[in-house]
Amino acid sequence: MPLDADVKLEIGHVLFIDIVGYSKLLIHEQSEQLQKLREIARATEQFRAAQAEGKLLRLPTGDGGALVFRDNPEAPVACAIAISKSLKNYPGLRVRMGIHSGPVREVTDLNEQANIAGAGINMAQRVMDCGDAGHILLSKRVADDLEQYGRWRPLLHDLGTCQVKHGVTLGLVNLYSDEIGNPEVPEKIKGGETPREKPSAPILGKSIAVLPFENLSEDKTNAYFADGIQEEILT
Repeated sequence: MPLDADVKLEIGHVLFIDIVGYSKLLIHEQSEQLQKLREIARATEQFRAAQAEGKLLRLPTGDGGALVFRDNPEAPVACAIAISKSLKNYPGLRVRMGIHSGPVREVTDLNEQANIAGAGINMAQRVMDCGDAGHILLSKRVADDLEQYGRWRPLLHDLGTCQVKHGVTLGLVNLYSDEIGNPEVPEKIKGGETPREKPSAPILGKSIAVLPFENLSEDKTNAYFADGIQEEILT
């Protein structure tokens, strides 16, 4: 199916955040924790700078939300670190975070309000869903780019893969140090939830095979589009 000519895709660098155990909290506790999380996120240098430049999109969810930075792949990581440091002062506020870069697009919701959607958002949420309280998880794509810089390399710890929604397998990296993050292996990975591959079933009727897209341009940033178009098709 051809893409709508009016749909403008861009690469978003997404930080997805939620409160662990949110549904088990009392109503007033939910409100208090959400408010505190918003205050912590808004106080970070990365949030304020991106908002001032018009380079930040926000997607609220019931138990957290997503911050989409439009032009700086390091911003969501630095923002997550700042949030993690602040959370040390609020041990009762149990938060997990996931980071991914991929295609996003602005849309209009049922209330005629501007919103944000796309594979970049979906994959960031799936990365986050693999973690437990305190974790800052990165997709392998994001980690591979950060690993080229010495200041990030000591914080990156490969976790292998985790199978998520729709049978998608994600390469994950845990970001932590003595001061931030959670060094423990996430329960979803520790528990071996990734099922073994089953023998391929016979293909009945017509089907479509989606092969990996390869970035053949000299612009490295186009690799996000190559990965993202594949994600859009599969999800």
